[in-house]
Amino acid sequence: MSAPEAMTYGYFLACEDYGPHELVEQARMAEQAGFTSLWISDHYHPWTTAQGHSPFVWSVIGALAGATSLPVQTAVTCPTVRTHPAVVAQAAATSAVMLGEDRFRLGLGSGEALNEHILGTGWPEASVRLEMLEEAIGVIKQLLTGKEVSHYGRHYTVENARLFDVPDTPVPLDVAGFGEAAIELAGRVGDGFVTMDADAEAVARFRRAGGASFQPVRGGTKVCYDTDRANAVRTVRERWPNMFLPGELPQVLPTPAHFEQASALVTDQHVEDSPVACGDDPEEHVRALSAYAGFDAVHVNQIGPDVRGFFDFYRTKVLPQLTS
Repeated sequence: MSAPEAMTYGYFLACEDYGPHELVEQARMAEQAGFTSLWISDHYHPWTTAQGHSPFVWSVIGALAGATSLPVQTAVTCPTVRTHPAVVAQAAATSAVMLGEDRFRLGLGSGEALNEHILGTGWPEASVRLEMLEEAIGVIKQLLTGKEVSHYGRHYTVENARLFDVPDTPVPLDVAGFGEAAIELAGRVGDGFVTMDADAEAVARFRRAGGASFQPVRGGTKVCYDTDRANAVRTVRERWPNMFLPGELPQVLPTPAHFEQASALVTDQHVEDSPVACGDDPEEHVRALSAYAGFDAVHVNQIGPDVRGFFDFYRTKVLPQLTS
């Protein structure tokens, strides 16, 4: 089984699950294993205490600029509540300058209460969050031009702001979405679409909403490499049970403790019935990634402690099948 020739395969650095030094080392291993790009999450909290980390993404990206030659994308940054869009624009511009030509893309999304409520300003309902996201994206685009910007909007004010260090080419802004309104927003204002689901209808909706065929669609997925498949299933349930919570619940629960309470309902069978590849059968992993046929790239994250085993497994058994 092989995937379309145009698809590329990247590694997803999980800031919720590893500290900054480990993330940089994983990026090096990913490049050595044959992955061609990096995603990195932007969180203030982990989903659960079993994950137990949340380094500042922009500091890690600075280290990645010197550690690898791979392109990097945040997956994703919320520029609406915890961090003002003018600050996100500055962080993105500096990251792009440090990484070099065409090596940084800014992934943006409407966020989760888990990370965004921490300043005590409240967590708006979904429709307001999307309205804030659209305005924030407009502010970021203006600032990334390097011109002086003043903006007086419904949600954000910017006065006489100018970024003096910007890359020579504009930073692409890719937008995440899983509901109809969010996907349509991505199509209207994004330079690309990012999603954790191998959902062909979501991609079609993005295109119908204005996402042209040349605008990339990038996916992400999680797997658990382990020589014992049953242990892999248990590891997924214990470390990433939040993946199996339904509907809008992951967007509104405010603390890791709340996620742990809700995740008590998740069983090994939920993992077995999911598309998460578990174990050391290369064909299962190839099938999981091939579900993203039609995407431009898919980024894989290893759940569990055997990270070196994962990279060796993908270098020798999985990526050769996908890229042949």
